[in-house]
Amino acid sequence: MILVFGSSGQVASELKPLLPDAVFLARADVDLSDPERCDAVIRSIAPDAVINAAAYTAVDQAEDDEAAAMAVNGHAPTQMAQTCAALGIAFVHISTDYVFDGAGDTPFAPDHPTAPLGAYGRSKLAGEHGVRDAGGVHVILRTSWVFSPYGANFVKTMLRLSQTRDALSVVADQIGGPTPARAIARACVHIAEALRVDPSKSGTYHFSGAPDVSWAQFARAVFDAAHRAVAVTDIATIEYPTPAKRPQNSTLDCTSTVATFGIERPDWRAHLIDLMTELDTPR
Repeated sequence: MILVFGSSGQVASELKPLLPDAVFLARADVDLSDPERCDAVIRSIAPDAVINAAAYTAVDQAEDDEAAAMAVNGHAPTQMAQTCAALGIAFVHISTDYVFDGAGDTPFAPDHPTAPLGAYGRSKLAGEHGVRDAGGVHVILRTSWVFSPYGANFVKTMLRLSQTRDALSVVADQIGGPTPARAIARACVHIAEALRVDPSKSGTYHFSGAPDVSWAQFARAVFDAAHRAVAVTDIATIEYPTPAKRPQNSTLDCTSTVATFGIERPDWRAHLIDLMTELDTPR
C-alpha cells in the first residue's frame, strides 16, 4: 500500500485513479507545518512506499512568507524521509526546476550545481537536502511547468483569459518543458515500485515534457488546441515583473530517468489535446 501526502493538488489528483487502494492525506488530515505529524502518520499507517505530492507552490507569495514555504517544502519532506529511512520505506519526492538559476541554454542535469533565485526555490532545495541526508531509499523527481484539469496552472489561466480577450502578451524568453501532471503521477508510481525492487536506483532525476518551448509558444499551442483565435505577442521577462524571479532556462536533462526507469519524456502536445476534451472546452 502506498501513502500519498497530498489530495487535491495536480499530481495527487492524477494519482487517485492510479492508486485506488492508496491512502491520500489532505491538509485537514496532516498539518505539514508540523513535521512531527508527518512522522506519526507514516508510523501509524506503515505503508510500503510514500509519495510526497504536497507542496507550497505560491511562488510569489513565498517571497513574503518564506517561513511557511520552508516548513512545507523543506522541513516536512525532511521528516518524511527520515521516518521512511528509519522504517525501510521507499520515498518519492517531487521537486522543481526552481532549484536552478536558469542560466545558459543547456538543459540542467541532475548533478548540476543548484542556485535558486528566490524563496520558493530555496525551500524546495532545503527539502531535497533533507531527503538525501536522511539516507534512505528515495527518489527526488524534479519537474517543471505542470498542467492538468485540476487546480491553477498556465493552461487553465490562458483558457480563462481567452474568454474575454482576443490578444495577450506572453513571456517568450523563459524556456521549459510543459509537463502533464498525469505523466508525473504515472512516473511516481513506476518509480515507487522500482525502488522497492531495486533500492540502488535511489537518487535525483529529472522529468519534463517535450518539446521544450517558451511560455509564448505554449500559449499559442493552448489556443490552437482550444480553437480560440487569440493573438499572442512575445514579450521579455523584464516587461512582466513579478515578486519572485523566474529561471529563464527551465529545460531539464531527463536522460538518466530514461536510462534507469525506462520513462520517456511525455509529449505534452498530445496531453494538451486530451485536456481540452476533459475540460469540455467551448470552441
